[in-house]
Amino acid sequence: MKSSSMNTQLGNIIIDNEVIAQYAGTVATESFGVVGMAVVNVKDGIVSLLKKDNVTKGIVVSLKDNKLILDFHIIVSYGVSIMAVADNLIDSVKYKVGEFTGLEIEKVNIYVEGVRVID
Repeated sequence: MKSSSMNTQLGNIIIDNEVIAQYAGTVATESFGVVGMAVVNVKDGIVSLLKKDNVTKGIVVSLKDNKLILDFHIIVSYGVSIMAVADNLIDSVKYKVGEFTGLEIEKVNIYVEGVRVID
């Protein structure tokens, strides 16, 4: 079990990385232009769209010097600006996940794994 922790004057707070990934995944899927989270099958090179209950598999959470680093593997909507989607996602994640955890977000890496047409 990997977790992120911080020390406060009242004691230690430990947050499981799965909890951070779940919250960050919810923030990501609510962002404009993001169809969903993706997982890449390294063996076959196949990218799959994850269902809402598996969004954590598309996010890697790590802690370095008490700062979070988040890697997002996303699928974007066809016809939207990838740069605009990425900027919006980074801003949303830095604010919302930072407020949620109380930890500083050092870096948000966006990996666009595919494009989907939305009906």
